[in-house]
Amino acid sequence: MRLGLGMAALAAVLAMAGCGDGDVPSQMAPASNAPDQEVRGFTLTESVGSQMRWRLTARSAATYRNKGVIVAQTVAIDFFDAAGKPYSHLTADQGEIHPSTNDMVASGHVAIVTNAGTRVDTPSLKFLNKEQKVQSDQRVTVRRGGDVLSGVGFESDPSLDHFVFKSKITAQVKSASGRIRVHQRGTP
Repeated sequence: MRLGLGMAALAAVLAMAGCGDGDVPSQMAPASNAPDQEVRGFTLTESVGSQMRWRLTARSAATYRNKGVIVAQTVAIDFFDAAGKPYSHLTADQGEIHPSTNDMVASGHVAIVTNAGTRVDTPSLKFLNKEQKVQSDQRVTVRRGGDVLSGVGFESDPSLDHFVFKSKITAQVKSASGRIRVHQRGTP
């Protein structure tokens, strides 16, 4: 009987030991969709040698190692030229960064503005880091000077110097006098 009472007491002590503020038992681990880490004031940069290529800042970010992504909120990216000067600025409500490639999908009120005054607006945009390209399969509007170009499907370099629309293209091109001289609708 003493052995049975001792075993019951030991079981009770072991059960209470698991009720403290210690580590969470493995069967009670967080759900797989919960982030591994969350931070405020997130910054991520990419450089080649001493040359900065781009710098991403975000209000907050959450790392999901099991998915291989970082989800950032209120995102801004500055792209830099060979002289180290910023030439374009991207903003978005959210960004999903793939750390293995530094590719990113920006979504929610995505805008890119260059130092030359070109502006791109779209609901979502991909940044392909290795290729140094931005792409979208959504409607994209480009404003340059008084000209407004729009289409579905878009690809460009981050400087917006060279871009291509895929379909449903519209253009309003203004002459030097400010009057619209061309208005075109159609597909290439």
